[in-house]
Order: sequence, then C-alpha cells, then structure tokens
Amino acid sequence: MLGASRMIGRYVIALVSLLVLHMRAEGAINVGITYVTEAVASGAVCLDGSPPAYHFSEGFGSGINNWLVHFQGGSWCQNVSSCISRRDTSLGSSAHMETAVTFHGLLNNEEEFNPDFYNWNRILVRYCDGGSYTGDVEAVDPVTNLHFRGARVFQAVMENLLSRGMKNAQNAIMSGCSAGGLTSILHCDKFKALLPSGARVKCLSDAGYFVNANDISGAPSIEEFYSQVVATHGSANNLPASCTSRMKPSLCFFPENVVEQIQTPIFFLNAAHDSWQIANILAPPDSDPSGVWHGCRTNIQNCTPEQLKIIQDFRMEFLTALRKASRFSPHNGMFIDGCFAHCQSDAQQTWFSAPVVGNATISRAVGDWYYDRNGFHKKIDCAYPCNPTCQNVS
Repeated sequence: MLGASRMIGRYVIALVSLLVLHMRAEGAINVGITYVTEAVASGAVCLDGSPPAYHFSEGFGSGINNWLVHFQGGSWCQNVSSCISRRDTSLGSSAHMETAVTFHGLLNNEEEFNPDFYNWNRILVRYCDGGSYTGDVEAVDPVTNLHFRGARVFQAVMENLLSRGMKNAQNAIMSGCSAGGLTSILHCDKFKALLPSGARVKCLSDAGYFVNANDISGAPSIEEFYSQVVATHGSANNLPASCTSRMKPSLCFFPENVVEQIQTPIFFLNAAHDSWQIANILAPPDSDPSGVWHGCRTNIQNCTPEQLKIIQDFRMEFLTALRKASRFSPHNGMFIDGCFAHCQSDAQQTWFSAPVVGNATISRAVGDWYYDRNGFHKKIDCAYPCNPTCQNVS
C-alpha cells in the first residue's frame, strides 16, 4: 500500500505541475535566426542551395562555457520526387524558415522550467537537407536544383559554432528530435571529437531510436525506405564506418546496428509506443489498403484489442533492439515511457512535468544522467495504458 500511495503521490505532483504550466507564462523567449552564409562557398547548403541556419540563445552566468546543440526533426526524403516536395519549404530551404522561434523544453531559458541547462548556450539547428546530415552528392541536376549535402552542412554548422566559442566548451550536449534524434546518434562521436579533450560531452536522442521491423503486411517497408534515402543522398561514406564495414549502409540508419560502437555516452528518450513509428513503420498507409488502421494509427485510444496486441508486440521488438544500447555501454542512459508520443524534449509540458517514470520527469532524468547524480539512469515504463501521466502527444 505504501508503494502504491507513493506512486499516486508522484502522479498527483506531476499533474499539479502541469496545471501550473497551463496557468502561467513559461518565460520562453523568441530567438532570431542565424544564416551560415560562409557555408555556401564549400557547397554546404540546404536542398535548394540556400545556406544552412540555426537559432542561437547565448549562455550566461555559470553556463557561459556550456553548449547544447539541438537538431530539429522532420523525417527524410527518399527520392527526387519527395525531395522536390520539401525543397521549397522550411525543411528544404532557409529562405522559407521563420526568422524567429520560441525556445521551449530543454532549450528554455528559465531556471524554474529547465534547471540544469537554462543558462547554457542553446542552439536549435534547422533541418533542411532531408537525410539526417549524411548526404554528400557533388553533382546538382539543373532541372531539379536539388543539393544533397547534409554531411557538409553538419560540418559547416559545427565550424561556425566553434568560432563563436564552442571551442572552449567545458560541458556540451548534442541532442535532436526524430530525424534530429537519429542525427545525434549517427554523429555523436564526431561531435565529441570537435571539442576539447577535457570537456564533458554527451548526446541525447529524443524519438530517434527507429527499429527495423516489418509492417503489418509483413513487408520490410522501413528498411526499403532507408535504402532509398541512402542511395538518393549518397550517405554511405558518412555513416559510421564501424557499421558500414559489417553490413549494407542502409542498415546503418538503424541505431541498433551502430550503438555498440559509439564511444560517447548517449541518453535515449523514447516512447515505447512511438506514434511516428506506429504510423510509419508498423502500419504505414501502403500496408493498410482497406484503411482498417486509419483511426488507430493516429490515436491509440481508437485501437481495437487486436490492434493493441500488435502494438504491444511492436513495443517488445523496440525494447529488444534497445537492449543493445544498454548492453554495450554502462554510461548510456534511457527514459522509455509507456506513452503514445513522438518527441518529448522540446515541448515544455513533457520535458518538465509529465510523463513520470521511476519517480522522475524527463528533465530530471536527463540532468541526473548528464551530471552523474542519483545513481541508476535507465528507466523503462510499463506498457500502455498503465501510466496516467502520459501526454500522448505526436
């Protein structure tokens, strides 16, 4: 009974905190855009040939030499047609990006809502290459004007930030959401290698642990999708060599095949019932021509008992793939909640208040792991719908 009372108590605390966030201003700020114009000369450009860009909020006080570089998500384009469809949007061109954005969650500048990282140098890198910063194709078709240069963009942005003071970093985190979360895995060791040898450098992947699972029709649709991404962007030479030396480059887009060789500590933040993965890996529209999964795909509360059973089996596939991240490095951390969600670090409510797993919020778990506080840093939740603090955001 005492354990149950404590569990109920922490859920109540989380929900009260959530209510407070609804009732008062969060102190978030609008942050202007910086265009990395010097990158154009080296061909480090977005899909349309425009310069890469980021939003930079300068650190202050004790955080002046601490850096948090967060990569925006936005899926991938796998062929010329899909890349053209995003070329003239904010996911393919800095000319179409908002000139200012509001920082929330792990980028928030208020100590009350982001106690461990509020006064760091905080950067949001805008995603405009469509290949998780792995592409590098020299030729540009004048008909489509598509530039597949993500690997160059990553290097150019890093060089720009180093010149702005990151070369003196004492503490640093590279993080990202979704396709940006995959970026923070694939490029984690590269990021660490750029920084002073004495710096504390770690990575955070939010909703970036994509699994190689067959869809509901039995087809390996996500594996084929990644194969097309790698071929279109010319990604093979920019994926971890420790993986490409052992298997097809397209398989190295799956974290389960690369994490065992990554030396830098990584924190894996993921919903075990990841809403994007359910909608695009488990039950993509092409696998469901009759539309039986349409309602379930977008809202887990609409799923039938049979569909929930399939989703719970998918959760077990995810946890099996995740074990590689835990087994090969005791320095890795994780927060795997039982929610139906995708990307939880850059939203204020999910970052700071709920969900709660193992008596910790996401911000508390990440801060404890980064600073090596409070011992055990691997938290895995029970299966949906057991956690009443879930926000179930997509």
